[in-house]
Parts: sequence; structure tokens; C-alpha cells
Amino acid sequence: MPANRSDIYDRLLQLAEAIEAEMRHARMWQHEALPPEAYQFRAAFAMDTMAFTQWLQFVFLPRVRAIVAERGALPGQSFVAAQAVREFDGVEQAARLESLLADLDALVNAGAAAN
Repeated sequence: MPANRSDIYDRLLQLAEAIEAEMRHARMWQHEALPPEAYQFRAAFAMDTMAFTQWLQFVFLPRVRAIVAERGALPGQSFVAAQAVREFDGVEQAARLESLLADLDALVNAGAAAN
């Protein structure tokens, strides 16, 4: 666990960069933008308007980066890795991505518990 709040933000940014790099490496990164209506989601992980990988790219990673840039509050809990395990069941090239998301969840959950 990072020693202080600044360390948490630094590690969050490192993880966000690693998640993006892994998504690109695994060919899960989309180059075209989503239509505006895709952002009108109501379901968790935007499952009603976009694929999980799209949610990671277009919603989750920008939100993580915004929290880091603003030195904003961390969510109370994060369970993105659990959803990734469900979404990527049987997808071998997703193992590293799942691990990175689990690291991010652990960091957020430990950081939130420290508040």
C-alpha cells in the first residue's frame, strides 16, 4: 500500500497507463469514438449501451485519470476486476488485464478504507 495520498494517485495513474497499454496489446482498444447515446447508460458498467471493454476505455479510464488530475475522492469501493473475470471468462489474453484491474481495485479499496 502506498505510504501517502500522493503515492496513491501516482500508483493509480501508473495502473491506468498499464491497463490502457494492456488493452492495446490485447487488441481490446477501440480507435473510433462511441456515439453520444452510448453514454446514456443506466446499468452498471454501462452494460445496456456498450461492451465492457468500451466502458473501460471510454468511461472507467477517463474517470480514474480525472480523479488523479483533480486529486479527487476515491470511490468507496471498486469491484471492476470481478466484472472483468465475468466478462473475460475463458479469454486467455485477458489474464494480465484482469490482474491489473485487481491491483487497481485493491489500491482503491485500501485507500478508501484509510479515509
